[in-house]
Amino acid sequence: MMLFSQARGLPVLTTEAEEIGVLKSLTVDAPAGVVTHVRVRRRHSRRESVLAWGALHAVGPDAVLVRSAAAPSEVPQHHELPGLRILTETGDGLGTVQDVVFEPETGRLEAIRTAHGDLPADRLLGLGDYALVVRAG
Repeated sequence: MMLFSQARGLPVLTTEAEEIGVLKSLTVDAPAGVVTHVRVRRRHSRRESVLAWGALHAVGPDAVLVRSAAAPSEVPQHHELPGLRILTETGDGLGTVQDVVFEPETGRLEAIRTAHGDLPADRLLGLGDYALVVRAG
């Protein structure tokens, strides 16, 4: 398992060891409970690239290796999870996202870390600009 906070800032390299940049953030499909894309900040630039999760070869503790640095045909809307409010489907507040636990081999989300404990990823319903919405209970 890995945390979003551990993945952010990792160098992103091609399998031929060419440096692309650093991992800036991960894009999530909340209802599916998976990471779908990664955002990479180019070294010595403010430019960002988006890579589909399927373009990755491996995510490890020291680096992210990519098979292809080609941009995906479709880029989903991105929302930063850490710091986002958590609401139940009935409108109850559950605090904010502190971090996200995910499986680095598959991109599958395992849990959402909060100040009150972990929420299982299978409770995720939706994600927007205002909040992460989870199933009550």
